[in-house]
Amino acid sequence: MKQVVKRIGKNDMIFIGVLLMVGIAVLFAFSLHREKGSGWVIVTCDGEEYGRYCLKEDQTVEITDAKGQVTNVLVIAEGKADMAEADCPDKLCVHQKAIAYAGENLVCLPNRVVVTVEAEQENGLDGFAQ
Repeated sequence: MKQVVKRIGKNDMIFIGVLLMVGIAVLFAFSLHREKGSGWVIVTCDGEEYGRYCLKEDQTVEITDAKGQVTNVLVIAEGKADMAEADCPDKLCVHQKAIAYAGENLVCLPNRVVVTVEAEQENGLDGFAQ
C-alpha cells in the first residue's frame, strides 16, 4: 500500500489567504452595520413584559416581583444596559457584560428576569423580500 502524501503548495496557501481576508472583511462589514445604543430594552418577568426602556435615556430601573420587593436593578447608561444588582444567590446576571446590540440578552434565572435589546426600527422584510 502506497501512502499518498498531499503537500500544501503555493496556490493552496494563496487560496487560504484570500478566504481569510474575505471572511475578515465580511465580519468587519457586519460589525459596522450594528448600531450600538439605539433601540429598546425589553424587560420580561415570568414571561410577561415588565417594561420597555429607551437605550438613549440614562436611567435606573428597579425590577420588582409580585410581592413588590425589588429583585433586580437594571442600569441603562451610555447606550448600554447592565444588571447592577440582584438578590439571587449566584449573581450570574450581575457578572454578565453590559448589552447594547439588538438580540443580546441578560438573564436572571432564579428571579425569572430576561432583558433583551431590540432594534429601533424593524422593517418587517428579510433579505430575500427586499
